[in-house]
This record gives sequence, C-alpha cells and structure tokens, in this order.
Amino acid sequence: MLTSKQRAYLRSLGNELEPIFQVGKGGLTAESLFQIGEALKARELVKVRVLKNCLDEPREVAEEIAGSLEADLVQVIGRNFLLYKRSEDKAKIELP
Repeated sequence: MLTSKQRAYLRSLGNELEPIFQVGKGGLTAESLFQIGEALKARELVKVRVLKNCLDEPREVAEEIAGSLEADLVQVIGRNFLLYKRSEDKAKIELP
C-alpha cells in the first residue's frame, strides 16, 4: 500500500503523462490487460483512459486492472486513471 505522501508524489509525476492505453466499447480484454502489465513492468507508472463508449465506469475498470495486475491505483480523475507497480528488476521511480 502507498502512503499519502507517496501517492501525492506519483500524482505529480502522472500530471505530465499522456494516456498510453484506452479502454473502449469492447471493455477490458485479456490482451489489453497483458499489454498494460508489460507497460507497468517497463515504466512503473502508466496512465489509462476509459472512452465514453465503454459500458463500465472508469473507477470499476481501474480497480479491476489494479487487482488483476497487483498494481496500486494512484488516482482516478474523470475518465483517466493512474496505475503504479514497482519493477522487481530495476526500479526507476524512487518513492519518498
């Protein structure tokens, strides 16, 4: 679990990020979960956008992805959310 100080630090890093994944009409698929997982391994911090034509709520999608990938849900703002998972191999982000 992240502390509030760590979460605030990750949010500040996430402000500069553009969403690299979109969840749309088809919802969450096994392939998109795999791709998000691979991106988390490489980057540690990933922003995802839920499109308006998605039938699920953004928070539900974010919690499902975070639970499936054992990642931390940092923040949900509107239709975007931020995920963090520390890399076991080489950590890039040093948390306070």
